[in-house]
Amino acid sequence: MLRLLLSLALLTLPAAAHAKWMEASSPHFVIYADDTPTDIQRFSQQLERFHGAMALMLERSQDGPPSPSNRVTVYVVKSDREVRKLAGDKTGFTYAFYQPRAGGSYAIVPTISSDGDSLSFSMIALLHEYAHHFQLSTSRENWPRWFVEGSAEFFASAKFEKDGNLTLGLAAQHRAAELFHAPDVSVSDLLDPDTYEKRRRKGFDAYYGKAWLLYHYLTFSQSRKGQFPEYIRLLRSGKSSIEAARAAFGDLAVLEKDVERYKLGKLTALRLNPGLLKPSSVTLRELSAGEAAIMPVRIRSRRGVTREEAIELVPEARAIAARFPGDAAVLTALAEAEVDSGNSDAAITAADAALALDPRQVNAHIQKGLALFEKAETAQDKAKAYRDARAAFLKLNQIENDHPLPLMYFYMSYLNQGTAPGENAVNALERASELAPFDLGLRYTLVMQQIRDKRYEDAAFNLAPIAYNPHGSSTEKARKLLDRLKENKEITPVELEALMAAEEPEGEEPSANR
Repeated sequence: MLRLLLSLALLTLPAAAHAKWMEASSPHFVIYADDTPTDIQRFSQQLERFHGAMALMLERSQDGPPSPSNRVTVYVVKSDREVRKLAGDKTGFTYAFYQPRAGGSYAIVPTISSDGDSLSFSMIALLHEYAHHFQLSTSRENWPRWFVEGSAEFFASAKFEKDGNLTLGLAAQHRAAELFHAPDVSVSDLLDPDTYEKRRRKGFDAYYGKAWLLYHYLTFSQSRKGQFPEYIRLLRSGKSSIEAARAAFGDLAVLEKDVERYKLGKLTALRLNPGLLKPSSVTLRELSAGEAAIMPVRIRSRRGVTREEAIELVPEARAIAARFPGDAAVLTALAEAEVDSGNSDAAITAADAALALDPRQVNAHIQKGLALFEKAETAQDKAKAYRDARAAFLKLNQIENDHPLPLMYFYMSYLNQGTAPGENAVNALERASELAPFDLGLRYTLVMQQIRDKRYEDAAFNLAPIAYNPHGSSTEKARKLLDRLKENKEITPVELEALMAAEEPEGEEPSANR
């Protein structure tokens, strides 16, 4: 477990076993934690086993592991309180949070216990969010909300056995009170989202718990064997959720009774032995003294800061960089803090210093590119300024060919300078979205370009996940646009301008208790 056991026994352990800032790198995750090598390695292997279990059970595979920068980075902080502070949450119910970003998806969690009889809320939240990330990364289908949330709850209720077994399908104990005491949500409500939205109560209801229950029941029910795959097949053929449900499950009132009866019985679970899950290598690295010192700044920058917050943070970054002037990672973090503060020239200086020490510092290339983009906005010779900004990202493209940000900014460099993006630029944007399908803001940019190009069918396909994102802030606007696109009627430049002015969608889900 990641939580340190503060006991007298700890005092007798050798110094090498004590906690220190470590990086654990594996095919799908990068973890940073102030912890012991043994604990962080176990945590990393558990996450990789979880990924493998989802791939096995959902019968989904990728051509290979994601490019290094498209892995999920997990930052382990000291406590739930620190998580809530970083999240800006004042409710007291956020235990972990995740942000999908092209080339920079991350989760922030407190110290986690994951090898006991039950998972902590923080581990449940992390697994729930990674389930979303996995499904968006491995499927281009537009799944209904109940399926998205029910499956995430199903997989998050896992158990990591000490012998290497991984059990899926255990009771979602964190949803028990909700299922028995919160305002009920019927099976019909889940399967007919339009009806649910019309009747939805303001406040908390049993949606998450009932979605988990329905997914669990349909996964293991012998009496309805074959119905769940048929429902999925009908969804893929273009049927709506309610149409597919009625065709696959029959009378939904009967299904409701069966599910409620199932809730009171003994649940089936699936145990996967280690032989079914391919082991993943984990590389451990102790952070340098400078990296360890700058880590709190790095986490706050990655979380995202306002200009005012950045201005307060940058002196701390400068002070640490002054102590560790020969550490490329520290200078890279300083460059990011300078970019956030609007100090473009200082950011370029710091990024160049980092790259002189280590030309493969990915984030240094990104921060230099961002600073050059910032300067290009006010440059007199915009064509040259954006050409210089592109060059910074192209250097990164040479290091990591499948990093989505160089592709995205190659496209944006033309759009920002008021030049119509050519075919190569549009192709780069499409490739970036393919590499990072979980970044709905990036996908929204692609939708707008496809509308400009009058590729309405492609635009509708890419807009659907945004329109039905269960945690998006612009879903109503997106659904109206989706309806319009399905009509295949021309959208005028004036209408497009109004759409571009709308707020971009958010992909973040701060708490598993939502």
